[in-house]
Amino acid sequence: MADQPWNTFVEGDNLDVLPTLAAAYGLVDLVYIDPPYNTGNEFSYRDDIRGEGGGSRHEAWVAMMRPRLEGARELLAERGAIFVSIDDNEAAYLRLLMDDVFGEANFLAQVVVNLNPKGRQLGKGFATSHEYLLVYAKDARRTVLDGSSAHAVVESDFPLVDAEGRRYRHLPLRNTNKKFNPVTARTLHYPLYGDPESGLVLSRPFLGSHEISPVFGDGSPAVWRWSVPKVDEQGSDLVCRRIRGKHGERVDIFQKDWLHRDTPGGRRKKLRTIWLAEEVGSTDTAVAELKQIVGHVFESPKPTGLIRRILETMPDDVLVLDFFAGSGTTGHAVALVNAEDGGTRRCISVNSAEPTREGSNARNAGLVSVADITRARLRAVADRYGGGLDELTVTDLRGTAGV
Repeated sequence: MADQPWNTFVEGDNLDVLPTLAAAYGLVDLVYIDPPYNTGNEFSYRDDIRGEGGGSRHEAWVAMMRPRLEGARELLAERGAIFVSIDDNEAAYLRLLMDDVFGEANFLAQVVVNLNPKGRQLGKGFATSHEYLLVYAKDARRTVLDGSSAHAVVESDFPLVDAEGRRYRHLPLRNTNKKFNPVTARTLHYPLYGDPESGLVLSRPFLGSHEISPVFGDGSPAVWRWSVPKVDEQGSDLVCRRIRGKHGERVDIFQKDWLHRDTPGGRRKKLRTIWLAEEVGSTDTAVAELKQIVGHVFESPKPTGLIRRILETMPDDVLVLDFFAGSGTTGHAVALVNAEDGGTRRCISVNSAEPTREGSNARNAGLVSVADITRARLRAVADRYGGGLDELTVTDLRGTAGV
């Protein structure tokens, strides 16, 4: 894999390209797409099925999306997942369509993404400041997607520092979830012994120790999160403290939860389902980063920070597919992350030769089609960050697949 380029660009209608990809590249692990949002204007994908039977603009949009999502599902590996950006125009229809194509049981999240923190000031009503990401697995039981990130960990959440300068926090050793109690987790309800003066905690009595049983805040019996063998093995990570509760002062046991754990990949934190612009970037920052590398040639690109966060939920060797590639943000983000962490992610970007508008910045820059924009960006990314770029057409892929 090391000798394969980080980025591949295929020019062609994605409905034609999708059936050719498996033969050339195998199954993909991650799909990200930012399809047309159907704001009332005509979109460029005019399939034969759209002309039959009329129907509402929503029905036409769903008819355009369905075969493409079905094609994406066929291409996804069993461990894979798909992220789809969408706004309010089609969010409800897309959710139903994704449930139908991928199955309700494989729904993972609907993320709110704050891409316009100032809010759109044009038109009536509210100043909309968000879009959505719908996230589905190919198989929720087998997916490798991890809804957490190392970058979500905040150092200030670990306010305590030991003599060696290591940061930590205290977490109750008691299980705070009432579903786990002496009835449902019988073996985890047992006494421990602690000295609040020295902080020492053991599974057996010692001089100066208090016998401590786990209880909830209301005094009802609870259970510990650790078994006796784990207490004996990692007792140095426990501390006995005096605390003040509803019923006055009492002695309790806490775990020292370290900021930097000796685990593969380090500490991670579960991602919330609201992603702020300050975390993943905004439309404004996306325009600025595209302008810096190619020019102001695309009206509403996605920020690389958004794709970087998506990539953080998957292993560093994934094959990524974006078949509504737009300005090429996904391929750009893959190159950035690979350059930073030494990963071997690869990205296939697909875009059609939809003409750019007469008089637009892109057309004035000599970029006649949206595919030209994608290609120009990915070339610039390869020049700046390495990783290479393969450029193909759907005809090339058909030849590879023997079609």
